[in-house]
Formats: sequence, C-alpha cells, structure tokens
Amino acid sequence: MKLFKSITLIVFVASALFAQSGTRLVGFDAKSLGRGGTSIGVFDTPELMMSNPAGLSFVNQSMLNVDISMMYPSLHFQNKLNNVDGDDNIFPLPSASYLRSCDCSDFTWGVGFFTSGGMGADYMLNHALYGTTKQEYHSKLASMQGGFSAAYKFNEHFSIGASLHMVYSMLEFSMPFSLSPFAMQGVAMPGMTFGQMFAAAPPQGFGYDEVTASAKMVELSAIGFNGKIGVAYKVDNKLSFGFSYTMPTSLTYTGGKATMDMTAQLGDAFGKAVMGAMMQGMTQAQAQTYVSGMFTQLGIDMSKGVVANYDLDVELTFPSSIGFGVSYKATDCLLLAADVEYLNWESAFDKMTLKLKNGNNANINKMMGNAGTFDIEFPMNWENSLMIKIGGEYLATKELTLRLGYAYNSNPVPQSTIFPIFPAVVENHVMAGASYKVSNPITINAAFEMALNNSVTASNPSLIANEFDGSTSELSTWFMHIGMSYAF
Repeated sequence: MKLFKSITLIVFVASALFAQSGTRLVGFDAKSLGRGGTSIGVFDTPELMMSNPAGLSFVNQSMLNVDISMMYPSLHFQNKLNNVDGDDNIFPLPSASYLRSCDCSDFTWGVGFFTSGGMGADYMLNHALYGTTKQEYHSKLASMQGGFSAAYKFNEHFSIGASLHMVYSMLEFSMPFSLSPFAMQGVAMPGMTFGQMFAAAPPQGFGYDEVTASAKMVELSAIGFNGKIGVAYKVDNKLSFGFSYTMPTSLTYTGGKATMDMTAQLGDAFGKAVMGAMMQGMTQAQAQTYVSGMFTQLGIDMSKGVVANYDLDVELTFPSSIGFGVSYKATDCLLLAADVEYLNWESAFDKMTLKLKNGNNANINKMMGNAGTFDIEFPMNWENSLMIKIGGEYLATKELTLRLGYAYNSNPVPQSTIFPIFPAVVENHVMAGASYKVSNPITINAAFEMALNNSVTASNPSLIANEFDGSTSELSTWFMHIGMSYAF
C-alpha cells in the first residue's frame, strides 16, 4: 500500500492539468495515439486496460510500457473588457503499465497507472467591479487512475475482461465568483432580506442582478473507484471487434479551504448608498457617516470587513462511456482501425456542488442568513458527446512502423455555461506517429497530436456571471508523445 501511494503521488504531482475531449484524453499511449487513439478493437498494447480490458487476451506477449506526453495549450478569451491570451504552460502527462501474458494460460492480467484527464487555465482579467485591478482566473482539475486489469480467453476468438481502478483527482480554482443576490437570505430589516435589498432598484435597494466575491478554493483532493468491462472478438487474423463500458465515477473532494472576499462588492454598495444620500443634500462626510450608521443598524459591523474563510468539500461526477471498435488488416503491412465512443456528460457534469462550512466572518454569515455553513450549486449543464477515431499504421520495414490518425469529439460544453477557466472545447485532433524496433525486446513509440483551435461564444445571458455574457473562449493544444515498450 505504501508503494502504491508513493507511485500515485509521484505520477500525479508530475501530471498537472490539461484540456482535451471534455476532460478526457483521446488516448493513453504513444502507440495508439499515432493512429488516432484507436484501441478498443486493436489488441496490441497495455493501454487496453483503459479502453477495452478484454483485448489483453490477444496481445500474446508480456510487456512493460512507459509513456510520457508533453502538452502545450493555447488559450484566448474576449469579452467587453478583455481580449487576451491565457498563460503559456507546459504540462507532462506520464503513464506506466505492465502486462502479463502466457501461452500456458487463458488468463491474462496487468497493472497500470494512467493520466486520465482534466482541464484548466490561467488568466489575469479585468472585471467591472474591480476597476483597473486585474483579477486572477485560475483552475486546475486533474485526475489519474490505476489498478488491476484481467481478461479471460474462452477460445481463440472470444474474450471478456475487466479493470478495477483507483481514481485520484485534484481540484482548485480562483476567480470572481458571482451569485444571484437572492442567495443572501439573511434578514436585513422586517420584511426584507439582504438579497431583496441588494436586488431592489434604488432608492429602496442597490439594483444588483448579481453579487460577486473574490473566491479562492484550494487543497481539494478526492479518491474514488472506477470499473471497466470489455468484450473482444477476433474473427480471424485480419478482422477484430471490441466493445467496452466504463462506469461513472462519483468523487467527493475533501480537505479544501475556501476564501470569499466581498470587500469590492460591499464597497460598491456603500458608494452607491453614499451617492444616494448626497443627492438628498448631504455633504460627502455627512453621507458617509449616515450610511455607516445605516449598515450598523442592519447588523453589519464595517470594522470586521467581509472576508471569510471556510472549510470546503466539492461533489463532482465523471461520466460513464460506451465504446465500440474495429480493426482490419488490409494487407500484411497495412492495418486500419476505428473507434466510436459515447460519453454521458449530461448525467455527470450537470452541476458541481460546493459545500462550505465553518465560515468565520459574522458579516457574511449575517447577510447569507446562516452560521457559516451552506451549499452552492454551480451550474455546468454539459451535453453528451460522441467521439469518433480513425487511423491506420503501415509496416514500412521490419523495424519501422508509420501511423496516421484523426479524432473528432463533439464539444460537450454548452454556450450557457462556457467560461474561460473551464475551456474543454476542442473537437478536431490530427495525429501522426511511428514506432522503431531498437532490438528484439525494445520498441520506441512516438506521436505528434494537434487539437485544432475551437472557439465557443457564450450565451447572453450567461448562467455563470454577467461578465461572460456574449464572451468568447478559445482553445487549441498540441502534444508530443513518446514511449518505450519492453517485451518479455
């Protein structure tokens, strides 16, 4: 168990964040990625632990695989106040696996650890509430999984298999966080909540249709379990089929810390109240004194500020998927393959539940109408997506294999909830790769992958915040994949 934890920590710390087809990678090793990520119906790599464990029965040799991918994302965001690129980042994405196959048994097994998915971004952006002070917009959602896979071959044509994986994930984000003013259920005066006061038009209220706090949520991590089952059918030495199902993974991120800072929002409200008092004939000094007294009568002690620290848990589910794959060896030198996968994002990323506890600021507790414990349902409303992958490989010489591939994944992020730090919108991927057999047991695999730029314009209004109304988020990425396979 100590060894497992150590390996998990080393791999995960190295693997940071990235954005691909939704939050999931197209493929999981350099060999399959060179041919478009096709692997469900191609039985030649330990990556089958992630795509179709039944296919392990037909690999026919024990092997050790080690892979590392380098990702280079390019992001852009534009709204009424910004037209900027995201930070340039480079992220390493490692994986390692071992497959044990023996002619003496119909049972094949393997263990592996794979960087499986994530998303994230970094910006410094202007926000209307904060004037000329740029705000941090940061996200990181990363996950890896690993564990045991096994397959049983009933005969030379048919096999079934399963994987049981532990999932480790990490989450954090920082940004101005906006809510409907009616989330503030604390009583300001008889017959009126703070939410009603902030929403009401002047002079009865402040006229806000949202209230905003600088939010920072860090140190969130989760451990869960994921299962996969598969079926492999090899018609003959030329034609193969595969089917796989991946279970949904429900994760509860715990141990997090959250800071909510409403200083800018309350300062704006204070300023509006002062201007209103001055319009009634008061001097600025008189108006400030009057408004301070008014806030005191509402139970808000301005000397305590409006910055609160919370303990934080987050609930999030990763989707189930169904996949089908086929491969056909057209000639002794040419292999063609295709995969189709359906990802059920709609039942997974419909929302993210933020559970804040032990808030330590009396002013915010007063306005929210609680003792520092409450839940926020963050809308996501992702849509189901279809991933189509096609590719082929050509045996140029006994040592050299060349590959080409293409993958399409329909964008699952709707216009109503797109915003710049959850930018998982790329759809079209083109790949090329090669393998070179250095010696009888050692093969080097390499691939280049480019996820072409995709731009999504947010709806107006946005469900996330007013600042994203009609905004545009763009993402493109490119990867270098390299791996080594050692056959036993």
